[in-house]
Amino acid sequence: MNCSISGEVPEDPVVSKKSGLLFEKRLIERHISEYGKCPITGEPLTADDIVPVRTGKIVRPRPAQAASIPGMLGMFQLEWDSLMLANFAMEQQLHTARQELSHALYQHDAACRVIARLKKERDEARSLLALAERQIPMSAPSTVAANASVHSNGKPAADDQLGPGVRNVRPGISPNILDDMTECNSVLSQQRKRRQISPTLAPVDALERYTQISSHPLHKTSKPGILSIDIHSNKNIIATGGVDTNAVIFDQPSGQIISTLSGHSKKVNSVKIVPRDDLLITGSADKTVRIWQGSDDGNYNCNHVLKDHTAEVQAVTVHATNNYFVTASLDGTWCFYDLSSGLCLTQVEDPSASEGYTSLAFHPDGLILGTGTTGGLVKIWDVKSQTNVAKFEGHVGAVTSISFSENGYFLATAASDGIKLWDLRKLKNFRTFTPYGPDTPTNCVEFDYSGSYLAAAGSDIRIIQATSVKLDWNTIKTFPDMSGTGKATSVKFGPDAKYIAVGSMDRNLRIFGLPGDDSAMEP
Repeated sequence: MNCSISGEVPEDPVVSKKSGLLFEKRLIERHISEYGKCPITGEPLTADDIVPVRTGKIVRPRPAQAASIPGMLGMFQLEWDSLMLANFAMEQQLHTARQELSHALYQHDAACRVIARLKKERDEARSLLALAERQIPMSAPSTVAANASVHSNGKPAADDQLGPGVRNVRPGISPNILDDMTECNSVLSQQRKRRQISPTLAPVDALERYTQISSHPLHKTSKPGILSIDIHSNKNIIATGGVDTNAVIFDQPSGQIISTLSGHSKKVNSVKIVPRDDLLITGSADKTVRIWQGSDDGNYNCNHVLKDHTAEVQAVTVHATNNYFVTASLDGTWCFYDLSSGLCLTQVEDPSASEGYTSLAFHPDGLILGTGTTGGLVKIWDVKSQTNVAKFEGHVGAVTSISFSENGYFLATAASDGIKLWDLRKLKNFRTFTPYGPDTPTNCVEFDYSGSYLAAAGSDIRIIQATSVKLDWNTIKTFPDMSGTGKATSVKFGPDAKYIAVGSMDRNLRIFGLPGDDSAMEP
C-alpha cells in the first residue's frame, strides 16, 4: 500500500476513519495543521480522525535509477548539475555582496571628504569672523570708554597706527580671563615653593663634556639664518624660524623634518610651541603673526593671520595657561591675544616712550610680562592692569633677549654690551657679564627649565651655572660657533638639559650633547 499523498510506501502509516485512505503520518499531520481537511476527498479532517496502522519494518524498494550503472551515472550527473547550479548561485550572491560593500565604502569615503571640507569651511568662517570682530568698530559706549582709558604708566595704542577708528577698538581682558590667570598664578606659586630639582637633570660634569653631536640643514641655502628656536619638551620636537621666511618643525629623535611652514613674506623672528593643542605661533618682519595647527599627518595649517601690528613683530611669548599669548613689535606696542580665536583683546603702548620692542617674555607665574626695547630699556608690566610697574636701565643698544628663571626671582637680559642679571625681589641688577667684545652683541640668553643653567649665544655659545645673588655664576662650557658666521642667534635647552639646540646665521640647526647618549633624544 502506498501513501495517498506521496505515492510511496509509508514509513509510519496511518489511516483515515472517514475515508479509509492510507497516509504517511508526518505528511497528513502537516496537511491537517495547515488546511484542516482531507487532501483527497476535501472532507473536514482532524488529528483524532486518523488511526496508526501497525506493520512490520518497511524496506524501501531501490529506485529504478539505482538498479543499473547507467541509471546511477544519471543520478550522479543530476547531483553534479545541482551542485554546480548551487555554486553558481553562491558566486552570484558573493559578487552582489562585494558590489554592495564597494558602494558602501565609496559612500563612506565620500562622506569623510564632505565632512573634512565642511570642517575646513567652518574653520575658515571662524577665522573670518574673528578677523571681522577685530576690525569692525564696536558701538557700545561702555566698550569704547573702557578701551580708551589711559593708565598712569601704559595705555592702549593710538588710532593712527592701525587705521582710522580701529586701534582702540579692543574688547579688553575680561574678568573671566583675569580670574583664569590669577588662579594659574596661585597654583604655580604654590608649586614653586615646593619645587625640587629633577634627579634626571644633567649634572655640571656632563655639560662640561658636551660636544656637537649632529647638524641639520633645515632652511634654504639662498637665504641662510635661523633666528629663533623653541622645543616641545614632551615630544623632543624643535621649531625654528628662519631668514628664508619659513618655520620648520623638526623631530629631534629621528632627525627628520616633520613640516615646513610657508606663509610669511619676510623673515620669521620668533617661534613658540603651544604643547597642549599642538599649535605653533610665528611672528615675522612682515608685521603679521600666524597661528598654525598641527594635524595627525604631521602637516600644519594656518588657522589665523593676525595683522594688528604696523611694524616688525620681534617676539612672541605664551602664557602658562596655554590659553593666551603676547606679541611685541617695533611699532612700540605689545598685544594680548586669546589663542583659540586669535582675537586681540588689548594693545598696549607706553606713552612716555617712542621706542620699539625687541624682546618679550612672560614670568613663569603669568601675571608679569618683561619687554626689551630698542633703547636698551627693560620694562616690567602688570598684565592684569597693563601698567608698567618697573624699569631696568643700564644696557647699551637694543635688548636682544629676555629670559625669566623658573625660580621666579631672576631675570636675564642681553644686549650689545653683554648680559645683565636682575633680582626681581629688589628690582636691581646684581651681576653683569661681558662675554664678547663691544662690537659683538649677545643675541640670546635662555635659562633651562630647572633654573640651574643659563645659556648665552653670540660669537660663541656659553653655558653658565646659575647660583644665587651672592655666589659666583661661572661659565662651565664654551662651544665655538661651528657655522663659520661668527653669529649664534638662538639657543634652547632640551628636557633636563640633556642636549642644547643652537641656531646660527647659516641654515643648520646644531645639537650639542654627550656623544652616544641616545636617552637624551627620547621623548
